[in-house]
Amino acid sequence: MMDPRYRDVKASMIPVATPSKGVKAKVICGKVGSVEGPVRDIVIDPEYLDVTLAPSALLSHAVQKEHTVFAYVVEGLGKFDETERDPIGAENVALFGKGDEVKVAAGDKGVRFLLVSGRPLGEPVAWYGPIVMNTREELRIAFEEYEKGTFIKSEKQSKPTG
Repeated sequence: MMDPRYRDVKASMIPVATPSKGVKAKVICGKVGSVEGPVRDIVIDPEYLDVTLAPSALLSHAVQKEHTVFAYVVEGLGKFDETERDPIGAENVALFGKGDEVKVAAGDKGVRFLLVSGRPLGEPVAWYGPIVMNTREELRIAFEEYEKGTFIKSEKQSKPTG
């Protein structure tokens, strides 16, 4: 558990990398070549890229072998591995297996996708609605605290006076 944090990241703060011909990556978190995103210091060491490939362009991007990596296709079609699978289109997710590199080939009209990776926490997950905890008991307590108005805790919050 840690204090909640909010990061106000405006579009103008997000740098764009062009690692190869026909490839554009908005780097929100992580690094592409020498371009580093504005969101830093997150426990799971994530990478969050908004990638656009021109028609028939190819992306080869290094990832950390132990991280979980997935791509969410926003628009267009692309092949998200080196096998003969059918291309993946909008509103679909490609989950990558173990490895240290992601390869994507754009279709005839290009593809735009979010490429996300991070170190797995290896913790159990209990989820209900907007709250995610480790156990059902923690969920019960969280909703109880939410109802009482005591769910958000921070040592930095000012204490009531009077």
